[in-house]
Amino acid sequence: MNQIKVNDKITVEITDAGFEGKAVGRHNGLVVFVNNGVPGDKLIVKVIKVKKDYIEAIIENIIEPSPIRVEPRCKYFGVCGGCKWQNIDYKHQLKWKEKQVIDIFERIGGFANPPVQSIIGSDETFFYRGKMEFSFSRKQWIRKETTPIAEIKNSNKPNTLEKQGIFLGLHSPQRYDSVIDIDKCYLQSEISNKILRFTKNFARAKKLTVYDTKDHEGYLRFLVIREGKQTKEIMVNLVTYKHDHNIMREYSSEISKEIPEITSIVNTINPRKAQIAFGEKEIVYHGNDGFNERLGNYIFKISPSSFFQANVLQTEKLYQTVKRFAEFKKSDIVFDFYSGIGTISIYISNEVKEVIGIESLESAVADAKINAQINNATNCKFLCGDLKDKLTKDNDWLSSYPQPDVVIIDPPRSGMHPGVVKEILRILPERIVYISCNPATQARDIKLLCESKYKLIKLQPVDMFPHTYHIENVALLHIR
Repeated sequence: MNQIKVNDKITVEITDAGFEGKAVGRHNGLVVFVNNGVPGDKLIVKVIKVKKDYIEAIIENIIEPSPIRVEPRCKYFGVCGGCKWQNIDYKHQLKWKEKQVIDIFERIGGFANPPVQSIIGSDETFFYRGKMEFSFSRKQWIRKETTPIAEIKNSNKPNTLEKQGIFLGLHSPQRYDSVIDIDKCYLQSEISNKILRFTKNFARAKKLTVYDTKDHEGYLRFLVIREGKQTKEIMVNLVTYKHDHNIMREYSSEISKEIPEITSIVNTINPRKAQIAFGEKEIVYHGNDGFNERLGNYIFKISPSSFFQANVLQTEKLYQTVKRFAEFKKSDIVFDFYSGIGTISIYISNEVKEVIGIESLESAVADAKINAQINNATNCKFLCGDLKDKLTKDNDWLSSYPQPDVVIIDPPRSGMHPGVVKEILRILPERIVYISCNPATQARDIKLLCESKYKLIKLQPVDMFPHTYHIENVALLHIR
């Protein structure tokens, strides 16, 4: 019987990296999850949660550090939660991510010895993101000097709220009422950090108000910075609760003089309670209504609310994997499900006969059509609608196109609706290339596809997000 209690101190050796980047060890047969642990560490940990089958703990002392443990570069490591693996040597991060894909396809997919190829690493491990989203808050998350960071993070008691003002940064895990006031983030560029600091100083100097969901009042909500890593174009999007032309005009004038590299400044107005960096209206104050990015020989126009892969250099490797897996022929008809702004469709367009993309977001479909024109991809067609509906009750379009030879799938983290899986099994393309940012839901869906009609040929992990536990994975399926 387990006698371990909260606040007990136990010795644990970390043996694995598990769900959401938590380190995993064992104590008397129980699984122990430890924040900021590294496989190979020998630790004394303090228990903060006891469950029937596992324990959660924080590091009290490192008895023997792992040989793959490294010094984190960022001073906010362990607080903001964005780069949970920054204390692990990068080549070993890749090892653990590849192992995660194998474990997930064995455990969830039921595939013995899944055909996983060696992971493709990122050439750039810092300053690689093309998008960062920072939150405004009236309250600053403050670490009490006498309390370990990990204990604060795992406590239900707030360790903040004493300091009021205008703060701009990132949320600590499970802290949505305050932010860590960030001066520098190593995920985006140095110019991005200049934009972050300027915006914060401007808001404080002008004594602007910050929106809060509790009283539904205030002005500032988010700062979204998007960069074309290949084109060097930069878009600044200030998301506010309401429109104030004078403030935006002054902000736009001052920041564009201070940071002339900025090519676009947009004000997105979100009058709803939902704390999201999208809105009902976008007003351009400087430059264009979006920015451009290059993938291979193709240029893509990206509007403020459109999704685009955050690591563009790795995106090329990801899409090259799609081409390699699919082995396209000039006669191929391709259906591109969850097609977004048309990046994959257009990227493969010169190797196939025709591509039909399906996307539910109207603005993304509009961007996709513009991008097809920009790149003279006349063989790409884009349809707007919920994918399940477009394959069932609203499927008249299917009669206008031949049977697809290849279906490309790139769904959100939640994976495919069961109805979509069912319809793919009815359409029966010869080849399926399934791209996912969540191997767990990918394995679930592929298990359904392979129960009767398909065979899993190979899997290719691609690291899009160094220093995080996130992993992109490409799967190839052939009809039996």
